[in-house]
Amino acid sequence: MASKSRQKPNIVFILSDDQGAWAMRYAGNKHIITPNFDKLAQSGIKFDNFFCSSPVCSPARATILTGKMPSQHGVQDWVRAGHYGEGSVDYLEGQITLPELLTAKGYDCALSGKWHLGDVFKAKERFSAHTYVHLKGAGHYYNAPMVKNDEIVYEPGYITDCITDDAIAYLDTTGENDRPFYLSVHYTAPHNPWVDGEHPEEIVRRYDDCEFDDVPQGFIHEDAVYRYNQEDARECLKGYYAAITAMDKNVGRIIDKLEQMGLRENTLVIYTSDNGFNCGHHGVWGKGNATLSLNMFDTSIKVPAIISQPGFIKPGRSTDALISQYDFFPTLLEYLGIDNPYTQEDVPGKSFLPLLKEEPMEEHESLVVYDEYGPVRMVRTKDWKYVHRYETGKHELYDLVSDPGEEINLYGREDMQKRVVSMRAALQEWFDKYTDEVFDGSCQPVRGNGQINAIHLLKDGALAFDQNRKTTTDPKGDPSVEAGNIK
Repeated sequence: MASKSRQKPNIVFILSDDQGAWAMRYAGNKHIITPNFDKLAQSGIKFDNFFCSSPVCSPARATILTGKMPSQHGVQDWVRAGHYGEGSVDYLEGQITLPELLTAKGYDCALSGKWHLGDVFKAKERFSAHTYVHLKGAGHYYNAPMVKNDEIVYEPGYITDCITDDAIAYLDTTGENDRPFYLSVHYTAPHNPWVDGEHPEEIVRRYDDCEFDDVPQGFIHEDAVYRYNQEDARECLKGYYAAITAMDKNVGRIIDKLEQMGLRENTLVIYTSDNGFNCGHHGVWGKGNATLSLNMFDTSIKVPAIISQPGFIKPGRSTDALISQYDFFPTLLEYLGIDNPYTQEDVPGKSFLPLLKEEPMEEHESLVVYDEYGPVRMVRTKDWKYVHRYETGKHELYDLVSDPGEEINLYGREDMQKRVVSMRAALQEWFDKYTDEVFDGSCQPVRGNGQINAIHLLKDGALAFDQNRKTTTDPKGDPSVEAGNIK
């Protein structure tokens, strides 16, 4: 029944969609209902400073799979086209992916849920044991289009439940062999839509009397893509919280299944999200593309992260180490004893396995993490953040000790000039070291409105993006199209 060998542990990697690190009870959110996440966090280690590589879906997911940053793998905005049929695009063509490396070492690799990296039928080339993937990226939670057994089906049930049902059914098949498995469970939750019956009524009702007083509302950022009123915001918050609570219930089902199968102690369970999200934070609704000038607020780039394995990871721990999604690839390979095809000179990621084992670890130089979203790049230490905008010059500098809410932009102050010069130099040096010139995001016209082709397919070397920036007064949005927080 799957692997019970300590030399070949199983992996369950659970990924949510658009979940801010703040949207967990264990993280201090006093209203959200997440008992299973809280229990999972207590069973292992939780990361207080875990960052995405880009504050939007597809680039972050590509980083998790390849260990490369967007300016190396070429996925620099959410994938808008090429999901299936004529004109389908494999955005990861030519890239080495984690499940392929694991398959070569005897792992059965499966994916249940969201793909959103182009051609949905190419997912099977990476996850060869089993795939059940969303046809696009996100959308309605009922009657969702899924690719099952190479056919497109419309699931009448609640898609969070359906993804979990499929993952559990896959776990049942592991009894047919003793090979280790790598199971990725990628929920579309809590991505919008949130209202009009999208989530189970009994869960939404649990938030009817919620004050949501720990989520800032009442003002709208001057650069916000979406204009909303507080009445709309309240209904969206109920749906956003309900989507997370429903997902929490389903994560509990997966953990229970592992325990029933006697696999929990030999299975590393990882939970995280692709990118963060603002629900009124900073006066915006959405993530990195929720503002006309793509943003790098911590609420956009910081994600929840929990890693648990009884008997291997001491329970009830937390760390404030600065960790990025590009660190996940080398960490998992080292944990499994699989050779990394890249060196530290090739890719930016650094294994944080010592943290899991309670051993000393040298964190990233100067405790720095870096993010990018096209022509917007960020360098962040534990105390400071510098955001550089190549196109507009609207740079930002924040003292995160005295101003953790990033409300006072210190850029331009004479007494901050040396710090800006130093952080800008570190940012430039880092990206010069790792950027593939062909994929350099700082030169691309990324506007947050979606990527419609892959750079390696274009003769002129320029990525294809939709240049038209649209706004709306409705935070509910159209779930079939993403602009800002709408997909």
